[in-house]
Amino acid sequence: MDPGPEVGDSTRASSSDTVPELSKGERREVEERTSISAVVVHETVREEGEHELSRPPSALAWSGLAAGLSMGFSLVAQGLLHAYLPRASWTPLIDNLGYSTGFLIVILGRQQLFTENTLTVILPLLAHPDWSTFWRVARLWAVVLAANLVGAFLFATIVAHTAVFPPQITRSFAEISLHSMQGSFGLTLLRGIFAGWLIALMVWLLPASQGTRLHIIILITYLVALGGFTHIIAGSVDVFYLLSTGTVSWLTYFIGFMLPTLIGNIIGGVSLV
Repeated sequence: MDPGPEVGDSTRASSSDTVPELSKGERREVEERTSISAVVVHETVREEGEHELSRPPSALAWSGLAAGLSMGFSLVAQGLLHAYLPRASWTPLIDNLGYSTGFLIVILGRQQLFTENTLTVILPLLAHPDWSTFWRVARLWAVVLAANLVGAFLFATIVAHTAVFPPQITRSFAEISLHSMQGSFGLTLLRGIFAGWLIALMVWLLPASQGTRLHIIILITYLVALGGFTHIIAGSVDVFYLLSTGTVSWLTYFIGFMLPTLIGNIIGGVSLV
């Protein structure tokens, strides 16, 4: 008596019948559309960090200066939207979109921004925890942070002391900038942690984003703005504008904004991702 086909054979036959045969071009397209693994993302970010650590300080400084200047356009875009929109409960939902402008310029232009480097260069340090790598990380952080702040200060000073924008717009700049100074030391630090966390998450997301980089940058930075989280460079543009107009003092900037925000951004960028 014929026992008939085995169950395993019939299962394999059924499976082979349902799986389509793809051409080489179709198989390549499937591979391209398959999400990359976490290991690949980690290695991509680590190699980018290695590349940044190998760059000479002069190149980092010029790129960091450009990034600081570019971040000024976040204040400009926000201020323009804030000035021309009616005063309503939904207004922040729209004008905070302008905050993404500076980040788009910096990230798509591959300029050096301090909060991006808090994560990317830490991965090489974790892979090679020696004094040489630590020194290179510290040097990069110091050069990029200083260059970012110089660029942010130059931009804010130019905007404050020239007639590039009419009074209606500069009043909006002042209103937006004052929000960066609201809150105690502890609250500002906590907001800085959230901002650093989100920016670091964005760094993780970008290698796998393929054609959605623009959307991810806008979404993450829009959330930073809408949540009132503090970013050391974008926020410094705001406070430098207030400094240039005599609204706040340097001591207020260092103690009330820079120190808690910087600590928070580093904690969020390094420890929570």
